[in-house]
Order: sequence, then structure tokens, then C-alpha cells
Amino acid sequence: MTASPDGGDVPPGRPLRPPGLGLLLAEMRGIFELNASLIMSPLLMRAPRGDGHPVLALPGFLASDLSMAPLRRYLTELGYDTHAWQMGRNLGGLSRMRAALRERLAAIHATTGRKVSLVGWSLGGVYARDLALHAPEMVRSVVTLGSPFANDVRATNATRLYEALSGETVGDDPVFLEAIAGDLSVPATSIYSRADGVVNWRTCLLRPSATAENIEVYLASHVGLGVNPAVLWAVADRLAQGEGQFSQFDRSGPFAIAYAAPERAQS
Repeated sequence: MTASPDGGDVPPGRPLRPPGLGLLLAEMRGIFELNASLIMSPLLMRAPRGDGHPVLALPGFLASDLSMAPLRRYLTELGYDTHAWQMGRNLGGLSRMRAALRERLAAIHATTGRKVSLVGWSLGGVYARDLALHAPEMVRSVVTLGSPFANDVRATNATRLYEALSGETVGDDPVFLEAIAGDLSVPATSIYSRADGVVNWRTCLLRPSATAENIEVYLASHVGLGVNPAVLWAVADRLAQGEGQFSQFDRSGPFAIAYAAPERAQS
């Protein structure tokens, strides 16, 4: 038996459920996460400095580059060369967007002459993992925020709307699902919250390894993941690792209370 999103048990083989109405309504707290980051900005600037390598920020479903602006601004101030995706509002359609995404990644890689770190929020994280699968020679690392790429990927409150707008059916390609949920050849970090009101947190769990990890942030909302101070700190810390290097996230520091212990992720 495994725990369900609301803390109960899910019999083996039964599909996961999207988060309940209570968690969905609680997503309004995202504005408080943004305000907390603004208040704590002096503390956030104590994060490890970047080495100037390029970072491509990929927005979530129905979001645009504006949603990633606070994160890009923060990383720029830390010394990274940040890039927006420049494709307007993300209306979904991985197969439709794949060529343009690869062209955007290739252009940044060619212009900078350096491998690119990818930070993707929700659906943007699925795009990021797909890019890393197909162009690992251009990718330095992948960080996903509340991205549903594992287990029952239909267990989100956005699935039906995604299918209506994109024309794609979620979860109908088992080969792709196995690949996107599998091991990447580059360092990968999945940041998620059990309090996510849009995406079932179990769809965000990657298989931990010597170059892959899950980081659970307590009480973060789905819409607040890109502005939550503890999430911003973790993203900055992960990106600060040297190219080709990886060590597990150190949960000590100014936001230690916000992170769950690593072993809790699989409980």
C-alpha cells in the first residue's frame, strides 16, 4: 500500500487521484509565498553564487515568461546568464513544441558556447526532461518544480484542460512515459510539495541515484513553487554545482525547516 495525496492508502495498481478540492482552493496562498520571498530577499542573496553559465527557464501550462520572471531575476542577480523561452503562453502540446524547444536550446548553447541548465515549472519541467533526453550534449543539469513526469501522470487537476487545448492525450504513449520518468544522463533534481493542489506529488518523484534527487518543500503551493523562498534557495544551490559534478542537496542552512528529510519522499 502507498500513501494517497490526502494521506490515505492507495491499493497497488489503482490510478492515483488528482489533489482534492481543499488543496486546489488553498493554491491562493501562492501570493504569500511571493511576498515571503520579497521580504527574505537579503537572505536569499546569501545563496551560492553562479559561474555565469546559461539557464533556460521553462514556464508551466497556461503560463508565460512573466511567471518565471522572479526566478530569472533572482538567478541573474546571483551571476547566471538567464534566458526566457520566448514562445508566448504555454498552451501545451509536447510533440508540437518539441522542435521549437530544441531550436531554442541549440541557439543558447551556440551563442554562449556552454552547456545550458534547464529549470522547468510543472509542464515546463516535462519539456526540460524531454530536452535532456534528446540533447544531453547541450544540457548541464535539469531542475523541475512540481512536474508530473512519473507514475500516473494523469493525476493532475489540469489534465482535461491540457488535452482540450493541446489536442494531445496524456499518458497514451508508454514508451515516452518510461523514458521521461527514467534516468537522465545529466544531473537532475525534482522539487515538489505534498501540499500541491494541482499535481499529485507522487507524479513528481524521480528515481534517486548518484546524480538524481527529490527535494520535498513543506506546504508549498503549485502556483507558488517558482517564487517560494525555500524553493528559490534550493534551485540556486543546485545550479551552483560545477559542470559534471553532483552532490545531494544539503538541507541545512537558512531554510532548513522547510525541507523534508530525503527518506520521507518514498514513504
